[in-house]
Amino acid sequence: MPYRPKVSIITASYNSQDTVSDTIESVNTQDYENIEHVFVDGQSSDSTLEKIRALSRRSRIVSSEPDQGIYDALNKGIQLASGEIVGFLHGDDLFAADTTVSSIVEAFSDPSVSAAYGDLQYVSRQDTTRVVRNWRSGEFTLKRMRCGWMPPHPTLYLRRSFYINKGLFDCRYKISADYYSILTLFSDPKLYSVYIPEVLVKMRVGGASNASLTNIVRKSREDYAALRRSGIGGIGTLFLKNVRKLPQFIHTST
Repeated sequence: MPYRPKVSIITASYNSQDTVSDTIESVNTQDYENIEHVFVDGQSSDSTLEKIRALSRRSRIVSSEPDQGIYDALNKGIQLASGEIVGFLHGDDLFAADTTVSSIVEAFSDPSVSAAYGDLQYVSRQDTTRVVRNWRSGEFTLKRMRCGWMPPHPTLYLRRSFYINKGLFDCRYKISADYYSILTLFSDPKLYSVYIPEVLVKMRVGGASNASLTNIVRKSREDYAALRRSGIGGIGTLFLKNVRKLPQFIHTST
């Protein structure tokens, strides 16, 4: 029998009426069938919920209530999800191809695989065909992580059991909870990850971490705290983490 696990795709949204249609359509058109689309909405005041209910054609769970930030919403999504494999596709983002979920499932066909991730493209908010930044992640090693490496979180898929056993996002981090989660997950010797060498997700520019100078400073402080708490590194790792981003702005294409 072919391996056909249920994949739960969690979409956190808040007043995303201008972009959520693209997100939904990129899930609807996936050639992999066994998908559960979990929407966790922060009680939007625009037409986001109406678009979700009208456009989503996959098995669907919709929750709309106030939350305490993006990571609280993602934690709710993980708890609502019933799929063996779990990942995130935010209300501003979209899959890079109709075969993306099939590529992810293929990586998990080896039962020893706990996590799979790929490459990410940052794209213009108005024109998703215009690439602003290419993030080619490459293979994981603990040494590379100590030198500032991390996988693009929007491309990361894990077996749901790993989230349940290792714990959900720590909401004390307002911007860097995903980084702390990655540091703790990937430093666990029981986690076997696979790199998929293709662009999996297109992410619109303008995320919270770079929205203001205050957020940039806060992110750096949270990243440093996450590094120290996880025991992975310190100020040197944080410096290299930021330096690693520079080549991502070179050789972009339209």
